[in-house]
Amino acid sequence: MKASKTTIHDIAKALEIDSSTVSRALNDSPRVTQKTKDKILAKAEELGYQRNVLASNLRKNVTYTIGVIVPRISRHFFSSAIQGIEETAYQAGYNVIICQSLEQLEREKKIVETLLANRVDGVLMSISMETLDYDHLQTLKGSNIPLVFFDRHCDIPGNSNVLIDDFKGGFDATQHLIDKGCKNIVHFSGPQALEIYKKRFEGYKAALENNGIVFRDDLVFTSRLMEHDGFECAKEIISNNMDVDGIFSANDVAAIGAIKCLKQHSVRIPEDIAIVGFSNEPISRVIEPSLTTIDQPGFEIGKLAVNLLLEQIKDRSLITKGKSVVLESNLITRNSSNK
Repeated sequence: MKASKTTIHDIAKALEIDSSTVSRALNDSPRVTQKTKDKILAKAEELGYQRNVLASNLRKNVTYTIGVIVPRISRHFFSSAIQGIEETAYQAGYNVIICQSLEQLEREKKIVETLLANRVDGVLMSISMETLDYDHLQTLKGSNIPLVFFDRHCDIPGNSNVLIDDFKGGFDATQHLIDKGCKNIVHFSGPQALEIYKKRFEGYKAALENNGIVFRDDLVFTSRLMEHDGFECAKEIISNNMDVDGIFSANDVAAIGAIKCLKQHSVRIPEDIAIVGFSNEPISRVIEPSLTTIDQPGFEIGKLAVNLLLEQIKDRSLITKGKSVVLESNLITRNSSNK
C-alpha cells in the first residue's frame, strides 16, 4: 500500500501546535518567531514533508513558468535562442515549456490553448510560416498574458519584439555580392507574410537600387526555404540557362541546397556564381565551399527576449505599450563569395 504524503496537519500533531502556525512558518510569515520556525522546519524535514508548490503558486496567481513557441527546434538559431531563454529564465527562478509549431498554424493554435490551460506567466514566440491570422495571439493578450516575439513577429498593435535588423542584413548581403562584381543577383525569399523575409527582400532591392542595378521579378524565387527548395531553385536557374552570377538566400538552409545542386552541375562557386546566406547555421562553416552569411546571435536574442518578458510579468501595464529591441546584423565572409 502506497504511503500517504506528510501534511501540515501531521507536523502540527507531532509538535502539538495549530496547523495554522505550521502553515505560517512554512510560508515564512513574520507572525511566527524564528525559534518556532526552526522547530517546525526541522520536524517537516524529519517527516519528509514536501510542499505543493503548484497549489501554492496558483493561490498567488503565478506559476513561475514561461511558454516558448518556435517553428523548429532543429534549426540552430532557435536552439541557440532557447539556450539563452532557459539560462536567463532559470536565473530568474522560472521554468520553461518548449513547444514547436513545425510551421503549422493549427498546431500553433493548439499550443497556445495548452499554454493558457497550464496558466503560464508569459509566452515567447516566433510564429510559423502559415500564421496569417492572429486571433489566437489576441486571445493571449486578452487574457493579460505577456507576449514577446523574437525573430519572426507579426503586426499586432502594441507588440513587443526582439529582432535583428533584417533590412540591413538583406542590404549588406546584396551589397557584398555587388562589391564582388555580381550584377545579376537572384534572391531566394520566404513567404512575404512574414516580416523578416519581407524586410530581407526590401534590403535586397534597396542595395540593387543604390548601385543602379534594375530590379527584376524573374530573379526572385519564393518558397519555404527548405534545403530541397534551394536545390530546386538552383536547378531551375541551370535548366533555363539564366544569366546569374550571384545568389542571396534569405536563410542558410536554402543556400546550402543551392550549393549542392550547383556543384552537381559543375558550376564553380564563387567563380561562376557567388552565394550569401542568412543565419550562420553551423553547417555554413563546414560545407564546401564555406558559406558567407549574415549572423543571427540566437543566444543573445533569447536572453533579451526573456528579460523583456519578465519586465511585463512584473508590471502588466507594460503589456499593451509595446517595445522593440533591434540588434545590428553582421556579415560573415567565407569562401562562397570570396572571388
